Amino acid sequence: MLEKKYHKDAFERADDERKKLILEIGIEEFSSKGYESANINVIAKNAGISIGLMYKYFATKEDLFITCLKYGMDILEKALYSIMVSDDKLLVKAEKLIRTICMHSKKHSNYIKMYNEISSEKSSVDRIRAIAEEIESKRSTIYITTIGQALASGDVRCDLDPRLFALFLDSLLTTLQFAFTCDYYREKFRIYTGIDVNESDNEQIVTQLLKFVESAFTYGK
Repeated sequence: MLEKKYHKDAFERADDERKKLILEIGIEEFSSKGYESANINVIAKNAGISIGLMYKYFATKEDLFITCLKYGMDILEKALYSIMVSDDKLLVKAEKLIRTICMHSKKHSNYIKMYNEISSEKSSVDRIRAIAEEIESKRSTIYITTIGQALASGDVRCDLDPRLFALFLDSLLTTLQFAFTCDYYREKFRIYTGIDVNESDNEQIVTQLLKFVESAFTYGK
């Protein structure tokens, strides 16, 4: 992710327990109400701090939102990074990615809900660009690099474009995340499969999605 900080130095000096509490409460507020309706005063109150202290930590609600977003996504990014930099073949990595996404989405549903809220917000171009850069830059680089390496070693079909395939792979995994956590995508899953995703067989999801990915990456190889 980018090095730019969206919090003030005072927030860094706060103890870890307080920082985690503020961010977790912020994530709950943003994920349940969306950016526009979320109230920084409510977040401060629920975190047990004054609104004055909150503004000593964050200059704006937007800065708090992006900090919360980064905090939630970093947890998943660390897990994905360890998979992608391993020596495993690409399809082995893909299977591990899918399993990690399933587990993470159930365990940290609020983080994914907040991520989904971004797409429905009416925001300035600059804010959308800043948020997209913070969330997508590191992950896209990892995916593109990994697929490029698999291409160079002959593990995947020779006619694929690493950048486009990275985008398509991430889109599949993002949709899977949303299916576990967001009402619209959960209903979409039900319409297509006839079952509630929370009652589905995770092993079947992993197996079928992996077959889809394998077909895309190796067909005609």
